[in-house]
Amino acid sequence: MLEKLKADVCRANQDLVRLGLITLTWGNVSGFDRTSGYVVIKPSGVEYELLSPANMSVVDLEGNIVEGTLRPSSDTPTHLVLYRAFPQLGAIVHTHSTYATMFAQASREIPCLGTTHADQFHGPVPVTRFLTEKEASEGYETQTGNIIVERLSDADPLQVSAILVAGHGPFAWGKDPEDAVQNSLVLERVAQMAMGSFMLNPGMDELPRHIQEVHYRRKHGPNAYYGQKNRK
Repeated sequence: MLEKLKADVCRANQDLVRLGLITLTWGNVSGFDRTSGYVVIKPSGVEYELLSPANMSVVDLEGNIVEGTLRPSSDTPTHLVLYRAFPQLGAIVHTHSTYATMFAQASREIPCLGTTHADQFHGPVPVTRFLTEKEASEGYETQTGNIIVERLSDADPLQVSAILVAGHGPFAWGKDPEDAVQNSLVLERVAQMAMGSFMLNPGMDELPRHIQEVHYRRKHGPNAYYGQKNRK
């Protein structure tokens, strides 16, 4: 069942290690097959070098295990909330990558300070509010998904393909596992650049909006001209 998606999700999880986005087992990638309505996700607490397509966990959108003998990631409920809320998403990545997590712990969005950021994200990378005490005690992972959805209520998740959960860490997403991992990597790099930029110039302003728009739309707008038309 879903053999290609399981292989893609397994490889994407291992790519997090290769790209330096993971410490120990602090992160996960999932992929969603909308035809079957099933989600493939990393099993909980399993070391990345031990992952294989065969030991990926397959669940439905209610969290019921459909295939696999290992418990799915403890973050599965968060992923499921996002898939139910945003039909555009094909894959989700959660990490505790260093610089993006610094911004999350500071409860601070990542402003668009330069064109590297503008090429990828349409505006700042947003940050959620903190969970209330009641929310944290009543389905912590599900409520984490809910505050992400709340924060993105007026945004297009494909234009802002990442978010910071206050006090926790980053989530990113894309059309497939490879795309979501790439967005997670770019998120970490722009967070690192923002941190360094603020150290050099603590009072700096965002990149002028008209430059932000040009850079975002040349790659993602209706008349985008970056790259080659027939390449993935």
